[in-house]
Amino acid sequence: MASLLQSKSPALSFSSTISSPSSLRSSAAATAAAFPRQYKLPVVQSKIREIFMPALSSTMTEGKIVSWTKSEGDVLSKGESVVVVESDKADMDVETFYGGILAAIVVNDGETAPVGAPIGLLAETEDEIAEAKIRAKGQSKLETSPAATTTTDAAAPPSPPPPLDGPPIKIVATPYAKKLTKQHEIDINKVTGTGAFGRITPEDVEKAAGITPKSIPSATAVAAPIPAAAAPAKAYPTSFPDIPGSTVVPFTTMQIAVSKNMMESLSVPTFRVGYPVSTNALDALYEKVKPKGVTMTALLAKAAAVALAQHPVVNATCKDGKSFTYNSSINIAVAVAINGGLITPVLQDADKLDLYLLSQKWKELVDKARAKQLQPHEYNSGTFTLSNLGMFGVDRFDAILPPGQGAIMAVGASKPTVVSDSEGFFSVKNKMLVNVTADHRIIYGADLAAFLQTFSNIVENPESLTM
Repeated sequence: MASLLQSKSPALSFSSTISSPSSLRSSAAATAAAFPRQYKLPVVQSKIREIFMPALSSTMTEGKIVSWTKSEGDVLSKGESVVVVESDKADMDVETFYGGILAAIVVNDGETAPVGAPIGLLAETEDEIAEAKIRAKGQSKLETSPAATTTTDAAAPPSPPPPLDGPPIKIVATPYAKKLTKQHEIDINKVTGTGAFGRITPEDVEKAAGITPKSIPSATAVAAPIPAAAAPAKAYPTSFPDIPGSTVVPFTTMQIAVSKNMMESLSVPTFRVGYPVSTNALDALYEKVKPKGVTMTALLAKAAAVALAQHPVVNATCKDGKSFTYNSSINIAVAVAINGGLITPVLQDADKLDLYLLSQKWKELVDKARAKQLQPHEYNSGTFTLSNLGMFGVDRFDAILPPGQGAIMAVGASKPTVVSDSEGFFSVKNKMLVNVTADHRIIYGADLAAFLQTFSNIVENPESLTM
């Protein structure tokens, strides 16, 4: 056994090496001299990020810069508000997704830009500010270039912008362009972008997929010469004569959105049904709950929501003309006139909220609407709309159906009316006329008549509204 231990003792020589630090250092130095280490320095590339015009609503196509809350050269943190944008419905603060230095402002106060377009440039370090300003000037030149230079050859596709000096830039594409690349199974890295700073647009993806843009046939048809034998088309004036002293006022962003929605409404086949409703009991209830902050609008919205719960087809939506959707929530949108336009704040789940909470919610929505601070879900989630002009003394009117909804109710003023009962006795009761405009693709006359009967019964017996 002793011999075995002695034979293995040389294996313990490593411990003697550890007990001698000087020999270890000399050995490490010799090894380092024989095999010098090679350190790989990381390549630091400059990052100049774009601040895009966001889509603040589903109908927004462009936005207007109300004001920049930060100036060029300011240091920003992620999530910090940098600019106020006027959408088609409200003014909203836009936050930055990255930290850095606001190197350049591309779109100034009062100017507009399409959704997805760069409105500012963000640099990581001060060394990149100069390069960002050069890019901003290039972007401004693209936006202000005369239209004549692009109409010389309408059939020629736009050429991609010249590459900028410096490190490679990450491929940037619009959300719809990315969707098209997945749909057509195209490698986005092989698509040449023709947008600003090489941004890939949907047209670029369609071109890579071999799809002819829809605009080309129509442009060709317009450009085709009219045969001499063809009868001359009846000419309509494209503009009206100017009246001396008149002033032309451009639409605001909200007015453009309202105009677009009204034009879309013309494509929906609608019909209208009127119904007189006695309001004596509702007027008495209103006098009781008015000191508690309840408004007549809240009472009518609550009554409409309770009636819709019994007639879900009136709360349904038809968007494609081939099917319709029964909405799981009853969200009452109420038209509100504000300075420069119209907006419809939404009372969500109005049938489930008690009257007092509904009134409180309505007051908050109106205050936010007049301050143009509504969030998108607070004005674009309505399933049924209520428009009340009774406070102005209007006894009856027809409302235009908003796109994406099945019906809208127009409420007139309640006025004393002489009525007779079944026995021929006359009396005076307060009555208001309610007109409902509905989408005839999904709602029929009998459906709307039954809904209005239910609504009338609730208004004439309103005790259930306070429960």
